[in-house]
Amino acid sequence: MSEVKISAEPRTEFGKGGARRTRRAGKVPAVLYGHGEKPKHIALPALEFAAAIRKGGANQLFAIEVSDGTQVLALPKAIQRDPIKDTFEHVDLLLVRRGEKVTVEVPVQLTGEAAKDTLIVHDHDTLSVTADATKVPDHLEASVEGLEAGNQVTAADVELPAGVELAADPETQVAAVTAAPTAEQLESTLPEVEAAEAEVEAGVGEETAESSEGAEAGAPAAAGGEETAEAKTEA
Repeated sequence: MSEVKISAEPRTEFGKGGARRTRRAGKVPAVLYGHGEKPKHIALPALEFAAAIRKGGANQLFAIEVSDGTQVLALPKAIQRDPIKDTFEHVDLLLVRRGEKVTVEVPVQLTGEAAKDTLIVHDHDTLSVTADATKVPDHLEASVEGLEAGNQVTAADVELPAGVELAADPETQVAAVTAAPTAEQLESTLPEVEAAEAEVEAGVGEETAESSEGAEAGAPAAAGGEETAEAKTEA
């Protein structure tokens, strides 16, 4: 994977308040660490960082040039996202050197088509591998071509590029091929589904009725209270 050059600035504000101000300024709070070095807090340009991650994935290698003159290579180790805004909240970056081996999680993509009338269950969509820090693959591939129901794909079956070693258990199940349900099987489960839906609807109806009855029962009590007050006043 080719490296992406990106600029950064040292961060002097820390904590939640400082991080919020950094994000409002269009930057991503980040920390550089590793190799026994003291952690260095920096801010990355949000748009450039997001574009690099979208293109290269979570293992994108960055050549970072900090405005104080620091130049380093780093890999994302932990990325925190805001699921609502789809923005980056914080990034931990691991310092690496050329020629250094690192162990990372790499996405696994399934290729090919299994046999007719089967379904594929993708159990593990990433696998742990060890590779040169500058040559981490953006994804791995595992073929399900022609597999019949009852077969499975394990980590040992995944194709690894040259120089990449499997760090995960070779017996880890990546995907399984199962028989697709027949039309008869789907039809046989339909009454159960309809019955379950009817129970849910009935339960909602009962709750609504109880709520309405409670509201109506409260109204006369209030009216009665007013009449008593009026009677006392008249007395």
